[in-house]
Amino acid sequence: MDEDIVMKWFSLIFLTVQNVSLVLMMRYVRTRPGDLFFTSTAVVWSEFFKFFMSLLILLYTFKMNIKKFLTHLRENVINDPWDWLLISVPAILYVLQNNLLFVAISNLDAATFQVCYQLKLLTTALFFRLMLGKPQSKVQWFSLVLLFVGIGLVQLQGTKPSSNSNASQQNPTVGIIVVIVASLMSGFSGVYFEKLLKNTPKNVWIRNVQLSTYGVVFGLLTVFSTDKTRVISKGFFFGYDYLVWIVIIIQSVGGLLVAVVIKYADNIFKGFATTVAIVLAALISMFLFSFEPGFYFSIGASMVIIATICYSKYPYDATSKTPQEPINTV
Repeated sequence: MDEDIVMKWFSLIFLTVQNVSLVLMMRYVRTRPGDLFFTSTAVVWSEFFKFFMSLLILLYTFKMNIKKFLTHLRENVINDPWDWLLISVPAILYVLQNNLLFVAISNLDAATFQVCYQLKLLTTALFFRLMLGKPQSKVQWFSLVLLFVGIGLVQLQGTKPSSNSNASQQNPTVGIIVVIVASLMSGFSGVYFEKLLKNTPKNVWIRNVQLSTYGVVFGLLTVFSTDKTRVISKGFFFGYDYLVWIVIIIQSVGGLLVAVVIKYADNIFKGFATTVAIVLAALISMFLFSFEPGFYFSIGASMVIIATICYSKYPYDATSKTPQEPINTV
């Protein structure tokens, strides 16, 4: 089997598992009783771990040859200031997006968040059209409309208040607004990053080193611009325990997986894996958070899943005006 195909499906499967576990764990650590950690500090640590893991993987690609590794870093990272400027755009947006996701999951149950965040499929498609000039097929346009309607139906169900002291303070309206903003950032930064990956000679691990370097710097700026007083008063690690560290590690791994998916598939195709995550998040939420999917949620979530699958299976075909055969995804 072709190595690229193996890498594509390997990364998609692990991205699905990562999506489900991250959303559920984020929801739990942000709504459980007790002291809440500062989310801006968690984003910094996530970027730091991503930086460290990217360096290790890059070193491994050079068969642990330190000299070649350092030479490659100097030539492709340090001695290319213009490229550093280009990569700063998605890097800054990723930091802001990661901070917003903590706000969103604090105000929406895991299943609703997972469905609504599929709005990034629509924003990604629009930015694909605007930035790369990639057209969509009729089926894809229908899928985007179906996606939008499905997300709207999910919102009609509302959110059942929780007896938990932290969860009871959630504001679904704030959660939805934040998801919309995060989806716009995700769409733009994802397409921008894909364009850099596929139009420049630098490999995905060099790009991740650059992204995470910016991520740590801008993450620290975010900490001191939003939580400076509280961090000085209570400490950088206030509210941390082993579960928070697990969330941080899962989030940092996800950043690497997304980059691999974009490299071996494309930014839209990773949405296919997320449809499975929607179902799993809803099922697991029933047991962990007493989530009760109502009629509107069930219909809306089904529409979102169908829309995402159809969008992935029926892309635009410029070589033929006849109806397309679906892409084999098994």
